[in-house]
Amino acid sequence: MNRDNESYKKYVEKRAKKSPLLKDCLWAFFVGGGICTLGHALKQLYSAWGLGDTNAGMMASVTLVFAAVLLTGLGKFDDVAKHAGAGTLVPITGFANAVASCAIDNKSEGFILGVGAKIFTIAGPVILYGISAGVVYGVVYWVTTLF
Repeated sequence: MNRDNESYKKYVEKRAKKSPLLKDCLWAFFVGGGICTLGHALKQLYSAWGLGDTNAGMMASVTLVFAAVLLTGLGKFDDVAKHAGAGTLVPITGFANAVASCAIDNKSEGFILGVGAKIFTIAGPVILYGISAGVVYGVVYWVTTLF
């Protein structure tokens, strides 16, 4: 059995396409940085239009989420993500894509049992564990500041 595993491992290593790690990292860095730069530019634009700092930041986030959902709905987000890799996943756009993709994939099952029930299939655990971790860290911080 062990010999079969080693033989299979050698087979996979021989056939597997080598990933251009440096190129992938650079693309992710520049695309993710570009999305964040766009978000900052949008915040500056909204501030120039008279919105306060908090509202300008909120509008920049809403604009990026809207753009990501629109590109997901048009089927273009995956084309960008194929070349940009993690660069599209790390900012808020990746979260918007994860939610929108589940909704689009399950719309044929109806709005309640399809979209409503499956919309947070991917993003749900992120929300759940993110909030749970925040609560735990908050309690730990609070307890440690008591002494």
